[in-house]
Amino acid sequence: QVQLVESGGGLVQAGGSLRLSCAASGRTFSTYGINWFRQAPGKEREFVASINWSGVSTYYSDSMKGRFTISRDNAKNTVYLQMNSLKPEDTAVYYCAADRLPYYRDTYYSSPRSITDIGSWGQGTQVTVSS
Repeated sequence: QVQLVESGGGLVQAGGSLRLSCAASGRTFSTYGINWFRQAPGKEREFVASINWSGVSTYYSDSMKGRFTISRDNAKNTVYLQMNSLKPEDTAVYYCAADRLPYYRDTYYSSPRSITDIGSWGQGTQVTVSS
């Protein structure tokens, strides 16, 4: 299992930017696709973005496309989520999450993930966007 720790959350004004980091432990990190989810108060956890093990393939939820960018640095065992043009409705706890199995094919990253696709979760980091 990959163990994950998120950081980088905070309070930002609407229109601002934040970069979240997801640091992983374990030598197998570079073999797993990583996903970002978020959960707002009173709402279900929703998919944000995913990236495959090599960083070549990415997928975004429609509402995040063009504003968020997911990337990874396998040498640093870290995945990033750059969030620009933030809106108050982006306020949520953001979680990074590893796929259940390593080395999924690139085509796997052509649709959103569900929580049942996830093998391990981080503890989450709070993002608050003020209007």
